[in-house]
Amino acid sequence: MNGVVHFEMNGKKSIFFLLFYLFTFLPLQAQYNTDHLVTIGRSALYFEDYVLSIRYFNQAISAKPYLYEPWFFRGVAKYYLDDYAGAEGDCTEAIKRNPYVVNLYELRGLARIQQDKFSEAIDDYSKALKYDPENRGFWTNRVLCRIQNKEFERALAELDTIQQRWSQYVKAYNMRADIYLQTKDTAQAISVLNKSLELDPYDGQTWAAQSIISLSREEWDSAEVQLNHAIHLMPKHAGCYINRALARVNCNNLRGAMSDYDMALDLEPNNFLGHYNRGLLRAQVGDDNRAIIDFDFVLRLEPDNMLALFNRAVLLDKTGDLNGAIRDYSKVIEEYPNFWTGLEFRAACYRRLGMKKEAEADEFTVYKARLYKHLYGTQPRLDPSQIRKRNDEDVEKYNQLVMDDDQEPEREYAHDYRGRVQDHKVEQELQPMFLLSFEQQQSEVRSHHAYDRLVEQQNEKTRLRTIFINSASAHVNEEASRGYFAYIDSLTAAVNRAQSTKKAVNALLYRAIAYSIIQDYDYAVDDLSTYLQEDSTSVLALWQRAVCQMRINQFLVSQGENVELKNISVKEDLNKALKYSPQNAYLLYNRGTMSAQLGDYATAIADLTKAIASEPYLAEAYYNRGLCHLYLKHDSEAVMDLSKAGELGLYQAYSLIKKNRK
Repeated sequence: MNGVVHFEMNGKKSIFFLLFYLFTFLPLQAQYNTDHLVTIGRSALYFEDYVLSIRYFNQAISAKPYLYEPWFFRGVAKYYLDDYAGAEGDCTEAIKRNPYVVNLYELRGLARIQQDKFSEAIDDYSKALKYDPENRGFWTNRVLCRIQNKEFERALAELDTIQQRWSQYVKAYNMRADIYLQTKDTAQAISVLNKSLELDPYDGQTWAAQSIISLSREEWDSAEVQLNHAIHLMPKHAGCYINRALARVNCNNLRGAMSDYDMALDLEPNNFLGHYNRGLLRAQVGDDNRAIIDFDFVLRLEPDNMLALFNRAVLLDKTGDLNGAIRDYSKVIEEYPNFWTGLEFRAACYRRLGMKKEAEADEFTVYKARLYKHLYGTQPRLDPSQIRKRNDEDVEKYNQLVMDDDQEPEREYAHDYRGRVQDHKVEQELQPMFLLSFEQQQSEVRSHHAYDRLVEQQNEKTRLRTIFINSASAHVNEEASRGYFAYIDSLTAAVNRAQSTKKAVNALLYRAIAYSIIQDYDYAVDDLSTYLQEDSTSVLALWQRAVCQMRINQFLVSQGENVELKNISVKEDLNKALKYSPQNAYLLYNRGTMSAQLGDYATAIADLTKAIASEPYLAEAYYNRGLCHLYLKHDSEAVMDLSKAGELGLYQAYSLIKKNRK
């Protein structure tokens, strides 16, 4: 028996061979071996399904708790889920099992940094350096932790060592400048940064660090020039846009400042300073309703921020929401009873609502203050020369722009556990292939769900479960994943009970889809291969096998493996499926997307164009074709396609248009 099953007829002999294959080559859920569990857990990590990956690593740990790898990879998943304490705990368990693996100390050090445990992180990097003393990233992170701990002398001593070993290492100069800035030695900081720029004028962090000095000296023109360089070299760094906006406001370039705040918030939607300062700018130019939206957001981040609350009250007052304005004014006045501006503004609202008694009470309080204390004065409009620190809670400064309390260079720790798992530096990526699923995709991309005649025929013919078409893997929660594991077991039992080959292979198709949802693509491919030996013309099986194999290939590439032959098998499945269903928009899209992933953009554009002809509302096809045009420098065609994708609901296309225009 070589693993290839030959079916002679729909009789007892073919059933025997099918079941023999299933029992021999496709183990049940309970028989998963630990290596397989770790492999599919790592695959789920790659595709960012962290909850599912943790489930697989849990099973591996239960089966063989003495292995360090499942503990480590579960720690990685927890790190990506921002469960830093959990990641630290798992790394500690992994270290108990194998204290000689450097990556364990690195990840635990990073998890500790995220919890501000800098002394413990220093211990981890010191241990890691015993096993890998030439790792520059470990030296760098230990110095950064010492800077956070204010251990400046030890940090400088270690920087001396780093610069002896790596004399051209620009980041060492930047860290040295950071120390000088914190110790108020600005002259030394400038000298070091200039040396850094001599070595590498294309280091964005150095330009950003220089701009901080210029901002602190209120040298706005110099700061803007330096930040222009920093942004050119680090176009996705939100803090640089925030700082340049501050400089531009002081250079009276309000339009440029507004554009910078918009870009910063595209990159970092929860940025407090971006929303607060943009709200002030919008208020100044009369865009009151959108200014209110910004202050609403600020107050969701910091519900007790009285200055933001007062600004919103003023805007609600101006736009006619007097009750809302009084509500906000009252909260501020309750906190600051002698805030005469707030009392006067609230009195005016009471007057407009006909609440004479309440208005007179506020006006009398203000009158007494003006008469006896001479403390009341008219608040000016936004004055660019007046900037308050974020920790300055003087309510009289409610309409001043805000900057961080301590403008320090951003400390970027050296590691590979940041951003997306599969490619940390990807700025624009293709939309994924369409595959079959039991999960109905919830998406803003289109008002209707993907439809294909063959899928509907399968749903009408077989009542096991409804099959849907999704453009991304369904990320299922713990409860749903338990349900799919149970469903797989029930399908396996159905295969074992089957009285005919047809019934058995039908269950295989559905089990393969279930395996796909829990991202066990290897077992899904095995089931689909067996199914295709019974029905070699099944478009759905060819379609699903192609996508599952492509997912496997993507993971293998990330591990440094050559997948050229495996990619050929994917293309063959898609070609064969299109032979039987030549107008299938999703198959054309998948083949085009595969060509784009492999860098064959001209072929990809041809297939994506055919897909659009078959399904004119396929937003992902416009998006991917737009990216292909971008890569080929067809800028006008790219903008047209991305614009259409955005129009159809794939809204990130607009950010891509904006980014590439810049």
